[in-house]
Amino acid sequence: MTIDILVNIEMPQGSRDHLAEHYAVHYWPDPATHGQLLEDPVLKRIRGVQTNGSFGLKRPFIEAMPRLEIICAIGAGFEGIDLAAAAERGIPVTNGSGANAPTVADHAFALLLGVVRRVPEGDRAVREGRWREARDFMPVLAGRKMGIFGLGHIGLEVAKRALGFDMEIGYRNRRPRDDLPFRYFDSLTALAGWSDALMITAPGGAETYHAVDGAILDALGPDGVLVNVGRGSVVDSAALVAALRDDRIAGAALDVIEGEPAVPPGFLDRNNLVLSPHVGSRSRAAMHASIELVRRNMDARFAGRPVLTPVSG
Repeated sequence: MTIDILVNIEMPQGSRDHLAEHYAVHYWPDPATHGQLLEDPVLKRIRGVQTNGSFGLKRPFIEAMPRLEIICAIGAGFEGIDLAAAAERGIPVTNGSGANAPTVADHAFALLLGVVRRVPEGDRAVREGRWREARDFMPVLAGRKMGIFGLGHIGLEVAKRALGFDMEIGYRNRRPRDDLPFRYFDSLTALAGWSDALMITAPGGAETYHAVDGAILDALGPDGVLVNVGRGSVVDSAALVAALRDDRIAGAALDVIEGEPAVPPGFLDRNNLVLSPHVGSRSRAAMHASIELVRRNMDARFAGRPVLTPVSG
């Protein structure tokens, strides 16, 4: 019997083909058309949905799918999925916990090195013939203190890379990790005050909304740098613009931006800010691992087995 599933975000053809080996895939990549499709009769047949955390799946669509049995977020985040609506129907929600962590951690360290060693500034200077004026003394990363906000799969991969730079590691989590030797902080303010580099790998959602505000940036201080590869909503953009403008922190690097793909105008003229277009998880290896985990979760659900990576609200 054919099992119909819906992919409601843009996905590479190869990933869709991987799902299509087991399922009938209905592909709706354009959010602008979703409102028109809410009455589409195909929704009555959909038994699984593959989405991501930032776009998710809202209550009207969940209610429009009477046969829906599973919702899979391809990445680690799941804040855009209406967990309450899913729970009312007993529909499990899964995420891609750990599948893209090495790739994201690589990118996080690229951003960290880029902002500390001013790589984008140097690149521009060379291209514009300003070689000599760009040859300034710059900070050293090795041996400094890294604070990690959100010590999950990605945070742990970042910590592994930081150890290679002889960095001391502290972290802030919902609860301490007794299995790790790193220093736990009971507040984000305390972690920021201790850190030379504050790495954000926390998920989005109400609990972390604007957790990094002006007070946290002031605690990080004029020699500190901020890197965010978690969710854009974790950092108060207006507070960050002000802190960068007033040199209250040394610099920042963001792969995720609040309200993306729109970029706050104040970001664009800051030489002490490095930006990338939410590509931290984008590698062929990460995509293959992520879509394979989606398929394994769906396979398990439709075979009556427990899903592999359930999430809860």
